[in-house]
Amino acid sequence: MSPVSPHTTRQHASRATLGMALLVAAGLAAPVTSASAAGPATSAPTAAPVMTVAAATSSQPVLRQGSKGAAVTTLQRRLTALHYDVGGVDGAFGPSTFHAVVAFQKVNGLSRDGIVGPRTWAALDRPVVPKPKYNHSGYSVEANLTKQVLYLARGGSVVRILDASSGKASTPTPTGNYKVQRRIDGWRKSDLGLLWRPNYFTGGYAVHGAPSVPAYPASHGCVRVPVPAMNRLWSIIGVGTPVHIYR
Repeated sequence: MSPVSPHTTRQHASRATLGMALLVAAGLAAPVTSASAAGPATSAPTAAPVMTVAAATSSQPVLRQGSKGAAVTTLQRRLTALHYDVGGVDGAFGPSTFHAVVAFQKVNGLSRDGIVGPRTWAALDRPVVPKPKYNHSGYSVEANLTKQVLYLARGGSVVRILDASSGKASTPTPTGNYKVQRRIDGWRKSDLGLLWRPNYFTGGYAVHGAPSVPAYPASHGCVRVPVPAMNRLWSIIGVGTPVHIYR
């Protein structure tokens, strides 16, 4: 067999290329790409649609006091998992759920209205997780006056978050590190009002339950929490429990 010269090979390749171009122009063949020339095409994986926080929460209803149903149950379970004092998961948006929502909104820098709309639902998906400033092996109480919340902490972790209202500007709550000195199991009538189950940490200042706990500083110097929240807290803390008050 006589050897094929490079010139002859180039001629054959040129003719083949020209023939393919004519077929493509006539619509009788598909153009050959570099990928198909290299081998069979592999279809690229289709990326799963990314659901944004807004899309995930847009289907959730707006919840407020009086709401009931599965969405409220979802809300209560989420707040409980984040250590907010809901009081129980029952599918009914009552006062305890309201105060838990307000406390969550305070910690996350949202409007303190107790209404669970799109912004609160979104924050529940990616919440701020508070940490105590002090580490005790047992239980301790921290009042964050800037956030207007009360933390029950243990072993360097926040285990419960309560809605709170501290002293107003004219009667501020003293800051510092204290311990519960004495307690009264019931109502204590003082010159400045009624205190439910007060836990005194210095002088006449106490962490206590109150019928009114607004979303802003309103007390005469004590740290108020809702009455049901104090009932749930009462058996956990006691005389000697560290109390830290700070801004």
